[in-house]
Amino acid sequence: SVILLFIFPAFLIYTAFVIVSIIWAGYYSFFDWGGVGEKVFVGLKNYIELVTQDEVFRATIGHTLVYTVINVAIQVFGGLLFAILLSRIKKGRVALQTLYYIPVVISSVAICQIFTKLLSVTPTGIVNQVLSFIDPSLKMMEWISNPQISLYVTAFVEAYKYLGLYMVIFYAALIGVPDELGEAALIDGASTWQVYRKITLPLLVPVIKTCVIFAITGSLRAFDLVYVMTGGGPNHISEVPATLMYNNLFRKGLYGYGSAQAFFIVIECLIFTFIVNRLFKKAEQNVSAV
Repeated sequence: SVILLFIFPAFLIYTAFVIVSIIWAGYYSFFDWGGVGEKVFVGLKNYIELVTQDEVFRATIGHTLVYTVINVAIQVFGGLLFAILLSRIKKGRVALQTLYYIPVVISSVAICQIFTKLLSVTPTGIVNQVLSFIDPSLKMMEWISNPQISLYVTAFVEAYKYLGLYMVIFYAALIGVPDELGEAALIDGASTWQVYRKITLPLLVPVIKTCVIFAITGSLRAFDLVYVMTGGGPNHISEVPATLMYNNLFRKGLYGYGSAQAFFIVIECLIFTFIVNRLFKKAEQNVSAV
């Protein structure tokens, strides 16, 4: 009863702002509605149009997959690498940990402004200025407005922002691994790499799974950084489902169609969460058996 007393306020807020919103989005998705006036029931028409006729939306699915792969690779595996390096540093660990974590607490708008200045062409940003020493033509290199790389640049900025968060999570998990296990393995002749591969990483499987789920679902519903940096452009080349949904809902007034896109994002996150849980299930069972 005491546990429920502490959980109930958070559960109430989560239900009011998340669960209820999802239910309403699912409800509106079955209507043709402009936000005011009469709602016209259209059944699955919005979903059928979404999948079969909306070429921009179908393109955003591919963009999201690329976005997700980049973010998982940098945030999860990069965060794990930085956490391992931090765990082996004896001096200046707190300073480095704080330095890596600073981007997490900086607002998305500020991060986007920083990278916009760094990658600027007019005036020349630091990145292009440095690259111009290698090749003078790179001084006019477009990054954010370049249709070939704008999606990758935006994904990298988001990965950079949240890298420190995953580093802290992994670092907390690493210091929880008993030192005796690694020391015993080293005495038995194992190398440092073998200790990490055979002992440390298997014990971190539950944490790795959780971080992968966070990174994937965060990427699937990415909005703020994409919207501020590129607005989905140029020509929808960096568009993701959440930015397209926002434009349909609040700029075009397509509340029914936009709600269908919002509900699709929810379903997409649930499906990927289920897949990740299934993929990690055997690894977690092996850890439990040990």
